[in-house]
Amino acid sequence: MAGSRRVPEGPAPDPAVQKLRIRYAKRGRMRFTSTRDFQRALERAVRKAGLPMAYSAGFHPHPKISYANAAPTGAASEAEFVEISLTRSLEPGSVRAGLDAALPEGLDVLEVSDAADLPGALADHLQGSLWALRFRAAEDVPGREAVGSAVEAFRAIEELHVTRMMKKGPRELDVRAAVVTLAVADDTPVEVPAATGDVVVLATVRHTTPTVRPEEIWGALRQVGGLGLPRPVSTRLRQGPLRGNEVAASLTG
Repeated sequence: MAGSRRVPEGPAPDPAVQKLRIRYAKRGRMRFTSTRDFQRALERAVRKAGLPMAYSAGFHPHPKISYANAAPTGAASEAEFVEISLTRSLEPGSVRAGLDAALPEGLDVLEVSDAADLPGALADHLQGSLWALRFRAAEDVPGREAVGSAVEAFRAIEELHVTRMMKKGPRELDVRAAVVTLAVADDTPVEVPAATGDVVVLATVRHTTPTVRPEEIWGALRQVGGLGLPRPVSTRLRQGPLRGNEVAASLTG
């Protein structure tokens, strides 16, 4: 009949009865994986682990997976989050073990919890990140004192703009407004593989739109310090609620 709507054949997909929130890490060479690379890896892993995934309706069903605020390609992370919906309730611990075994080495599942235990959208809880920027030691690289002076200069100014190329053209971002705290670390965090002489800068960053990236903090330090700082290796240590000047260790704060 003319004007009638096409309807997919077959039964409707089973409804989702459980949503699980997953915290995972990107380590080693896996920090170079893009968001799309991880999406493909995760979809393969849920099939390999035999999870009862919920799917969208329509002619092209997709597994119900939600991604939030992924780290930029090239950055390592201990605090990436994703949510999956299942058609049958499972123990979070068994899902963690199954997914971790199915994912490539370096994409490590650290924690799985029932999303019902944390009301509200996942993105609403991701208010800030704690980043570690590791500057490798070398003869032509400024040392701890010089990096510390650049950090002090950064903290002393009220605003500092950098330019990011967006899909619609260049856009200026105020890096200073997004950085809540910035300091040279007295002790290297255990999550950061560092060699003797490396300098690690810790940055607490408020999530803005768009979110300021570690490379933009690096660019700002080069600008205010007049230093030839090499590109750092960046690791996200935490991501979650912002409590004063600190990122909470868990999503519940």
